[in-house]
Amino acid sequence: MTLFTRKQIYLDNAATTKIDERVLKEMIPYLSKNFGNPSSLYKLGKESRIAIENSRKKISDFLKCKQDEIIFTSGATESNNLAIKGLALAHPEKKHIITSQIEHSSVLLVCKEMERLGYKVDYISVDKSGILNLQELKNKITKDTLLVSIMHVNNEIGTIQPIEEIGKVCHQNNILFHVDATQSFGKIKIDLTNINLLSASAHKLNGPKGTGLIYIKDLTKIRPMLNGGSQERKLRAGTENVAGIVGFGKAIELAKEKMKNNEKVKKLRDFMIDEILKIKGSYLNGSREKRIFNNANFRFDGVEGEAILIMLDQENIAVSTGSACSSSSLKPSYVLTSMGLKPEETHSSLRISLGYENTKKEINFAIKKIKSSVEKIRKISGEFKC
Repeated sequence: MTLFTRKQIYLDNAATTKIDERVLKEMIPYLSKNFGNPSSLYKLGKESRIAIENSRKKISDFLKCKQDEIIFTSGATESNNLAIKGLALAHPEKKHIITSQIEHSSVLLVCKEMERLGYKVDYISVDKSGILNLQELKNKITKDTLLVSIMHVNNEIGTIQPIEEIGKVCHQNNILFHVDATQSFGKIKIDLTNINLLSASAHKLNGPKGTGLIYIKDLTKIRPMLNGGSQERKLRAGTENVAGIVGFGKAIELAKEKMKNNEKVKKLRDFMIDEILKIKGSYLNGSREKRIFNNANFRFDGVEGEAILIMLDQENIAVSTGSACSSSSLKPSYVLTSMGLKPEETHSSLRISLGYENTKKEINFAIKKIKSSVEKIRKISGEFKC
């Protein structure tokens, strides 16, 4: 069976997810006959406005927050930028930000930009299991601290950070708390009690790309990043992506049911971990216990992760590497180096993220091909000795 006839086995759901057919069906009318601008006062525009507000209600009900606390954006990257820069603009009297060493680049690069603008930023370390050092965070807090920005689930290793405890610390010290929930929203429970801002993206939960949100707790003072119209409570100018927002609402509606299958996916993931760790010289990167149910990140002695990825791709299996390999100059994963791994160890990493549609048959086939790929690569290189 060739690459072109074998069914795709998709195991890179942390990168993006396949849009659910029911989501697409809900969106199509707003890409064709219901095309009105939601700011227009005539019927066609009002229908678009109603559709947006219906989605806002679905999402606010899911998060158990007020409808007007949900602001739609183009995705989590925009939401992360709005959270950090928008708070900084609204609170110029405070010049200190705390984040972690393993945040998504849309947080880290914004923080680097804030440093160039005169802000002090502390990057909290993580332990060898990929969990943030809470005591270090507490020690870094000062009277000048404006914001703590910590992701809920890491996009690379899937570790779950103690956001409830961090939120309590922030609340006790009158510090604003932003959570990048891109990898957890619609998958696991999120308690908003001590969270001021939260970012999420539709395409991580079988919704459309190009649509995201930021939750902004009532009375949290923030300045817009885009100037223009008065859409989205005057915090996000620009004509709304009606079809995308409708799709986001449907995706979160479906997520309520899909979350009931989390344990089923976790069992498949755990089976895969157990089987792959039978390979000599293989390791699991990050905590096994404090990890989202569908993520597994491995490394293999004497094997380049990219080489495994290419061999699996030839078998129509889609996974991701643990290093930034998009350029000719390979850079080690900053997430894995922050955990204490050597550069060569980070380059031998492979990220696998399951979806609700994956089957035991698919996982068995993927395990078989990962084992054979590692074996072939080691034979070719001749570097690994059992």
